[in-house]
Amino acid sequence: MQYTCAMVKRPLPRSRTVVGKPKVRFRMRVTVADVVAVGPGKVDLLEAIREHGSISAAARSLDMSYRRAWLLLQEINQSMRRPAVLSEHGGEHRGGSTLTPEGEDVIRLYRAIEAQASAACSAEIKALLKLLA
Repeated sequence: MQYTCAMVKRPLPRSRTVVGKPKVRFRMRVTVADVVAVGPGKVDLLEAIREHGSISAAARSLDMSYRRAWLLLQEINQSMRRPAVLSEHGGEHRGGSTLTPEGEDVIRLYRAIEAQASAACSAEIKALLKLLA
């Protein structure tokens, strides 16, 4: 039995048209022992905790389960020299969570790095965006 294969060069069909303004996002991740210590989702979670004052409210605002949020915070806290978040359980005010100065620093530094990376690559970003439909 003999098989033949013919190669025809033609452009791939566009399966769908993408409509909308392109967005550019940098997604830096810092890993410690193969665990993402700091990344975009964890920084978003820290910002949500700062805004809402609790892990559960922060998780809800990000459409995330409490367990997932708690595990992410555990990874952050274990990766740092000092915890990024402190939580109080129960009590008169039903507990809550607050960022430590280190947690605030993580947000500030991460967002500064994003802004600087975007500024440093602005010419290339503009050129890339011109290539998009």
